[in-house]
Amino acid sequence: MRLLSNKRILITRTRHQASELATQLEGLGACPVLIPTIEIVAPVSYAGLDAALAEMASFDWVIFTSANAVEVFDRRRGLLAGAELATPFVTPKKIAVIGPATARAVEAVGLGVDLVPPQYVAESLAEALVPHARGARMLLVRAADARDHLPEALTAGGATVTIAEAYRNQIPPESVPALREMFRVPESYPDAITFTSASTARNLVALLEVAGLRLPSGIVLASIGPITSQALRELGYEATVESGVPSIPGLIEALLGCLGG
Repeated sequence: MRLLSNKRILITRTRHQASELATQLEGLGACPVLIPTIEIVAPVSYAGLDAALAEMASFDWVIFTSANAVEVFDRRRGLLAGAELATPFVTPKKIAVIGPATARAVEAVGLGVDLVPPQYVAESLAEALVPHARGARMLLVRAADARDHLPEALTAGGATVTIAEAYRNQIPPESVPALREMFRVPESYPDAITFTSASTARNLVALLEVAGLRLPSGIVLASIGPITSQALRELGYEATVESGVPSIPGLIEALLGCLGG
């Protein structure tokens, strides 16, 4: 018997990121339902990122806090190379990432990773990078609405930090009808909802408010880590389970511990 047999699990990730989690849950017998609460869109301007790419040789470290940031970085460096500029693209001297998924994205575009923190959160990444910070120039490629703990910690450690916005997170309004249908009657409620970032938590609650709904009690709220759990708490909800390691395998392990038969 499969461990999550017939459990309906709502996945709130972006469309292109949901497949890995959905596939693993299906393999365990679950019935994943994909309703994205985040949509990745272009930043207001790529000017900051493009300027940083043109000056890559001046940075001691490039820091990525998501696979999305890596994908945009690679796309823009390809455009830079194709533009035949006077300053061609230079491979980063050293690269730091927030966790294994981001490391895989870096390796997939032909680059190497020099630092992965022991815990896959901004606080751990900051702690691992601070010993390298004094006098260093660091480029942080991230979402436009990301938390500022990492750049603030590195600046306090003596680094000169350049922030390059690679993308923005926005709420997909087309998810409202799907949520209305899912929460119309108790028979259609999911057994669990997965939250893979603080933004997925905040955005789901915002979408439910637009739909005139509130999360019913009794549904397992599965958080990928402490930052996401804190976001849920601030919204008036408590995570039922929290991943021991902030990763998709860790999140699945937490679900198995709560729902596994």
